[in-house]
Amino acid sequence: VDAGLTAVLLFGIPAEKDEKASGAYAENGIVQQAVRRLKHRWPGLVVITDVCLCEYMSHGHCGVLMPDGAVLNDPTLPLLVKTAVSHAAAGADMVAPSDMMDGRVAAIRAALDEGGLKELPIMSYAVKYASAYYGPFRDAAESAPASGDRKSYQMNSGNAREALIEARADIEEGADALIIKPAGPYGDIIRLVREHVDVPLCAYQVSGEYAMIRAAGRNGWIDERAVMLESLLGLKRAGADMLITYFAEEILRQRLAR
Repeated sequence: VDAGLTAVLLFGIPAEKDEKASGAYAENGIVQQAVRRLKHRWPGLVVITDVCLCEYMSHGHCGVLMPDGAVLNDPTLPLLVKTAVSHAAAGADMVAPSDMMDGRVAAIRAALDEGGLKELPIMSYAVKYASAYYGPFRDAAESAPASGDRKSYQMNSGNAREALIEARADIEEGADALIIKPAGPYGDIIRLVREHVDVPLCAYQVSGEYAMIRAAGRNGWIDERAVMLESLLGLKRAGADMLITYFAEEILRQRLAR
């Protein structure tokens, strides 16, 4: 914050996990505690919370599972709603549902409105692909699925048309801003969505993108700083209004050093 940080996106790793993701919506859950402490210390810092269940589920999926391993969309929605409302109650400035369940934006919007939080914005992960670039994050967040994969609810990497369908659906349900994830390999998707929607658009440079640039830089194969900046510039050029990147701290430090 002293270096100029203005916004953060929080993910949580609970001490214990279960099949109801109870840590996700607990009043004293790890994210809820973090939100209260951050807002107390830095009232002006914009605190955004990731709303998903994968880090809190013992099986690592983003929703409730059938015995055969299938993810149930509709029974998952109440848990996501409880999570979003608990984050808002703790003081979050914005919630960002990343689960990719159908109808979750509408359900969260209705619950926030009913709770007197009509002005609290939702930034939805509207266009989230089933990508191989998430590996480092899943290791760090202990959220890799214990079995199967997430291709039944995340998007096929070869499908561009679905991006517009998902983006428009989330806007109709009440999303105030949209996230596209991953970012670098999906510059065409960022541009496509940018040309068809008017809400703020955020590109998420995910852990795999970050790790590859870091690794190549540490091995002396590239100019890490130059490639970092070029990768982020490319996302802005494609049409992103905002960026989520693990390089944020380094960028701020370099700016402060100047």
